[in-house]
Amino acid sequence: MSESSLVDAIATANAAGGDTLLLLPFCTYRLTSAHGRGPAGPVGLPPITLLGMGSTITRDPSASAFRVMEVEGAANVPATKGQLSMVGVTVSGGGSAVSPYPGGGISNFYVNAPVLAALAPVSGPLSGGNTVTLTGTHLVEATAVRFANTAATSFTVVSDTRITAVAPAGPAGPVDVTVSTAGGTSNAVSHAYVPAPPSPRSAPARAPPPAETA
Repeated sequence: MSESSLVDAIATANAAGGDTLLLLPFCTYRLTSAHGRGPAGPVGLPPITLLGMGSTITRDPSASAFRVMEVEGAANVPATKGQLSMVGVTVSGGGSAVSPYPGGGISNFYVNAPVLAALAPVSGPLSGGNTVTLTGTHLVEATAVRFANTAATSFTVVSDTRITAVAPAGPAGPVDVTVSTAGGTSNAVSHAYVPAPPSPRSAPARAPPPAETA
């Protein structure tokens, strides 16, 4: 089985909800490039159940650095992706993974739940469109920012401790703002939607004084 055939078979199996792939006995599958990306950088193959008999999966020495396989989340935690099973399979050549997560052919990358500390500014118009800055920890893997049940118009992950988000339109009053990652959904911080102040009323026009007569 070629590299492309192996990748296609894994993608097809995962799309169908998972399966077990039987590798050719005593065969070496040489990966010349990464075929996915995880939190720690490029990854050779997605996780799947692999059965082999002296089979080997290895990164080609001339290929760019990537980890051969990466498993996200702990296997004993529901709703995480931490499932990988291999029997009779050797994984090698993954020791040149991308910094700052070097080393190891296989990594069990556990994503911590995000934690929010503050939001600024704390209020904005009913029409939304204003940019707010969220600060906290474990934010780098953010997949969603929500104002109550409405997704942010857009958001940018600046660092593991900072996200900027464009607020959607919302009703007057405070709403909970949360961040979601593969590790879960954060605690809420408050953002208040404030109606625009009424326009000042113009003073009624005054009639000119009567002209003086001689």
